[in-house]
Amino acid sequence: MESTELHNENTIDKHTGFLKKYEKYLGEFVYGGIDGCVTTFAVVAGSVGAGLGSDIIIILGFANLLADGFAMSVGAYLSNKTKKDNYNKHKQIEYWEVDNLPELEKEEIRVIYKEQGFEGELLEEVVKVITSDKDRWVNVMMKEELVMFEEDKSPVIIGGVTYVSFIIIGVIPLLVYVVDYIYPLESDLFLLSSILTGIGFIIIGWLKAFVNQTPFWKGILETLLLGSIAAIVAYFIGDFLESIIVN
Repeated sequence: MESTELHNENTIDKHTGFLKKYEKYLGEFVYGGIDGCVTTFAVVAGSVGAGLGSDIIIILGFANLLADGFAMSVGAYLSNKTKKDNYNKHKQIEYWEVDNLPELEKEEIRVIYKEQGFEGELLEEVVKVITSDKDRWVNVMMKEELVMFEEDKSPVIIGGVTYVSFIIIGVIPLLVYVVDYIYPLESDLFLLSSILTGIGFIIIGWLKAFVNQTPFWKGILETLLLGSIAAIVAYFIGDFLESIIVN
């Protein structure tokens, strides 16, 4: 009995540890999903406005889904990697200054904490404690002088999560057309796609509100509004271009 309980506790701890490790990437999942759903639905709406068939909508939709999703994931990866590289570059500079200009760097520490209200013996003790450890010294300089904080997210995971989210959520507007291509449906495909996309927007809007710690109704409404505007614009542009080019 005790062995079973211990096993269950270990399993729960492992799951909790896994969730804590990756929950910090939820923001990337949300924004990748929003972009995927909005842009793919805009492609669908524009194609419907132009009077294109299901087969063309599928081709254009998946081409956009895979290419735009990849481009967004690469952008997310490079952005995070640039931040990390910039942080590390300045950190190496601080190490060099601590090694080669210790008195100047000590004075900078003194000035920083003097401005925070420390003075006299207490100020000197603070300076002594901080500068007694090089790593601590550099970390304080990074935070207090340069106002730079180390990014604990992996650029590779950020790019991967963004791409997966873009694909998973972005494919929703296309599902009806894929089904119709395999098994023809006697329904308004764009209406069904709009309903499914609306559900997708609600889910991703809820997650967005959770990440940003804002009211859920606000996150859902913002996402629905954004998607609707993109779809309306794309639809009428597609209709307008079709009337000019085809007719």
